[in-house]
This record gives sequence, structure tokens and C-alpha cells, in this order.
Amino acid sequence: MDKQTLIKNLNEDLSNELSAIIQYITYAAKASGPFRPQLSQFFLTEVADEQLHAQFLANKIVALGGEPTTVAAPVPPAKNNREMLEAVLKAEKKAAAGYSQRAQEAEAFGDKGLVVQLEDMVRDESGHSEETARILQDWPL
Repeated sequence: MDKQTLIKNLNEDLSNELSAIIQYITYAAKASGPFRPQLSQFFLTEVADEQLHAQFLANKIVALGGEPTTVAAPVPPAKNNREMLEAVLKAEKKAAAGYSQRAQEAEAFGDKGLVVQLEDMVRDESGHSEETARILQDWPL
């Protein structure tokens, strides 16, 4: 794994984290119905973790000699609470898989500290996806 490829891949992760921040803030505003307060709070609570991930990635990209992206990946549109939760679940699963892959790349690059941090981020994203899946489990269609 060469440094430029690792920087490129970390920037893709950063773009996805920036998107997640926008996604959660937007979905918190759009939540509706009898569970709006709880769902809105659920979305907003996730922003802090995603912000920490984004900051770590930006710092690491700079430490590796790269330029952190400022462009967020597109946020999936969602018309209702269920679609928002499904989009969040998909994004969290994608993030966990991406960080697992990135941890392998960091290992190949020889950056053990990055490996450990990315594995922690896999744990965070997996926890987010498990919680979202539990909310969706009995959510009405």
C-alpha cells in the first residue's frame, strides 16, 4: 500500500463522514410523527461521533502529507422516517466495511496507530448500525 493511495482512500472516508454529519442533521430536522422527538434526538446524538471520525481522518490525511477533502458525498434522499432509518443503516454498514478495509490497508502501509483507530471506528459504526436495525425491527411500513 503506497501513501498516496492511502490518502486517497482516507479522503473518500472523510467525504462519507462529512455526508453522515449532513445526513443526520437533515434527517433530525425532517423526522415526523409521534416518535419525532426520540428519532430527532437519535439522529442528532450520532453527529458527535461522525464529527470525531471526520476530524481524525482530516488530521491523519494532513499528517500523511495530503489535503483533506471538503466535499461531502451525496446524502441519500428520504421521504419518511423509515426511509431515513434505512438510509442510515446502509451508510453505517458501508462505513464499517470501509474502515475494515482501510485497517487492512493501514496494516500493509505499516501504520499500527492508524489500524487501531480504524478498528475503533469499525466498532462505533457497527454499534450505530445495530442500534438503527433495532429501531427498524418493529417500525411500521
